[in-house]
Amino acid sequence: MTAPITTNIAQDGAQVGVQAQAIHGDVYYQLPPNASPEHKFRVGVRYLDARVRDRARQLIEEAAAEGYVTDEVQFHRLLALLSGRTLRQLGEDFDHLSAICDSFPHLDGGDEWRAGLRAVLRLLNSLNTAETELVIKELDELERTQRDKIVDHLGVLLDGPMEDQMWQRSAKRASAGRLAGDRAGRIWKFFHPSPVPPRVLPVEPASTPLGVWVRAVVGAAAFVLAAGKIAALLLHRGELPSILGYLACVAGLAAFAVGGVDRHFRQARRRAMESTFTPPRQRRAEAPAGGFARKVDRYFDDYFRRYVPRDTDRSHWLTQTAGIRRHLRDEVVELYREDRVGAERIAWLIRHLVSDVRQRWEQDTLMAHRVELRVPFTTTVLHLGGLAVLAAGAFWMVPAAVLTAPLAGTAWVLLAAAAAVIEARACFRIVAERRRVAADEVERARQLAARRGAFDRWQQRLSDKPSDAEMASWLECDRKILVNAAMRHYRLRPSQVIAQAFIEAPARSYQRARVPHGPWRYSRYRLLLFLLTDDGVRQVNIDLDFKDGGYRTMQRLNYRFDAVAAVRIDGPETQQQTFELTLFNGEPISVRVTESITDGVQPDEDALMLAKVSLDASGLVHTLNVLEGIAAEGKEWVRHQRQRADDRLAGLTATIKDLID
Repeated sequence: MTAPITTNIAQDGAQVGVQAQAIHGDVYYQLPPNASPEHKFRVGVRYLDARVRDRARQLIEEAAAEGYVTDEVQFHRLLALLSGRTLRQLGEDFDHLSAICDSFPHLDGGDEWRAGLRAVLRLLNSLNTAETELVIKELDELERTQRDKIVDHLGVLLDGPMEDQMWQRSAKRASAGRLAGDRAGRIWKFFHPSPVPPRVLPVEPASTPLGVWVRAVVGAAAFVLAAGKIAALLLHRGELPSILGYLACVAGLAAFAVGGVDRHFRQARRRAMESTFTPPRQRRAEAPAGGFARKVDRYFDDYFRRYVPRDTDRSHWLTQTAGIRRHLRDEVVELYREDRVGAERIAWLIRHLVSDVRQRWEQDTLMAHRVELRVPFTTTVLHLGGLAVLAAGAFWMVPAAVLTAPLAGTAWVLLAAAAAVIEARACFRIVAERRRVAADEVERARQLAARRGAFDRWQQRLSDKPSDAEMASWLECDRKILVNAAMRHYRLRPSQVIAQAFIEAPARSYQRARVPHGPWRYSRYRLLLFLLTDDGVRQVNIDLDFKDGGYRTMQRLNYRFDAVAAVRIDGPETQQQTFELTLFNGEPISVRVTESITDGVQPDEDALMLAKVSLDASGLVHTLNVLEGIAAEGKEWVRHQRQRADDRLAGLTATIKDLID
């Protein structure tokens, strides 16, 4: 026999880093406190489909104990009890299996569930009969749902030729199902967190300093007073040219004000928009590592490097967009930082913003505001023409006012001129601020509409996210294919394998996601497969890329039963847990099986229950029972298991025969 080979798996694969995680809002496993027995049963079946066998068995048994007993329930009770195990691994569960069978009526007639129930019982009975062909025939005649469930869950139940045939069917289904349902195109969506709806910064209300308002009011009052006094002087003098000059000054001043307000607003808004494109003069201090802002920085840097416009040098693109990149980054951080939103949930928004910048660059509209805010000809005519009319009118008006009353006229003219300047500047700021608010509201509405469109498109793309049951089915297919490959490598028939056991642990640099009350699913797995044979244990360690189904065999280890010294799990149930297998003549074989469960626990979830569900899905519970038996009894464990199973099976088959004949 091959000499024992040992290695410390922790040296290679235990450095686990989470790239991203998501907790979806599905209610797939949600169970209210006052759930009906039927509801418990349905959720139990979902857990069974997800290969969370212990939790499934618990809920289905609770439903049956509360009086919900149908052929469908009894069918799934047997599946939950027998799933993934051989009859010789049942141990004390044989008593429960016998109790379930004793509760059945005679199974004749009925619907597809009763037919499935009969097929399961005939499988159990086939160990002591030569009815292999009859069992296969009855299995083939079942409806697809019942047949597939039996093949998936009971592929390793039996010994001998029947097990070989069942395993071949199970492996064939796994090969056909591993890429079913557009796995390659959809599986990434399960690990993508639910996107956060779009937001825009609120429009800042008009803000005019008190001093500006004071200057506007005082300037207006002073100008009206001075203009009235000048008008009185000119009327007293009674010369038509001076009166016409006065009226020209009023008209010119009005035209100058209208044109000046528009000109001032356009120039101020252009300066504000230009500032968003100006590269920062000082290098920004880096955000804290691991924080929200740092992750947003990385997303912006990554997308700007990836989304380079056509026919544009990347370095030129990054240099020219440094200012707008900084502006957009600060806006996103401001919008979402306070709500503890994960950066992964707004990646769609960052991608949309960067795509929008690239599109405007390619269409040469990135600086479109320069055209939109260019001072129009009519504004220039009003502004400069009004100033010219004002000057011409003043040429006739001022001398007449000064000659009428040299001291008073001069004073009122100077006061009117000063007040007009003060009033114009203040009014320009006040009106421009109000127009800025209106323009910002239009711009924000446009931004929100564009972001909502991008959000809706992204949600539509994520709408066919795989269910947890699909994820479990793909993972089960991968595992069966890998077990089949391992058996081929060792030239083993399924009937030569006493028991299969496995551990599904996260590999390094993974993404993870789950639905409420469900186990974590990982984008990369470290699988430990154990095949127990008469000659000892065959262990295969595999790195599985769950997104595409690709894998690498990292190690193969062969050791005798009596080489196993100890098996244990280290760590609290709700925290990191490490599986450790110690051989007598080697270093411990260890692998980190679970990560912290407390991270992301929802208000209606129980952390301890989540830990148990995750361990159940990982296969650790079943594997630990097998390896602990080997560590305690060595090869005798195998002999004892066979003897105990054979003794109990003899009595069980008599009961089964009465039910199905």
